[in-house]
Amino acid sequence: MLQLAVFCLVIAIIAAVLGFGGIAGSFVGAAKIMFVVFLVLAVLSFLFGGRRRRGI
Repeated sequence: MLQLAVFCLVIAIIAAVLGFGGIAGSFVGAAKIMFVVFLVLAVLSFLFGGRRRRGI
């Protein structure tokens, strides 16, 4: 998920340099959403994964 967010961010930077502002804005928005989803999933994984291992 994080790799996909970084990929979208790189595509957005390239599009912005080439002058495609609308496409760059779309990719930046997608990258932000994917990064937030990654963070939420990572935090949940750390919280619930740690509890599960301690209980065994």
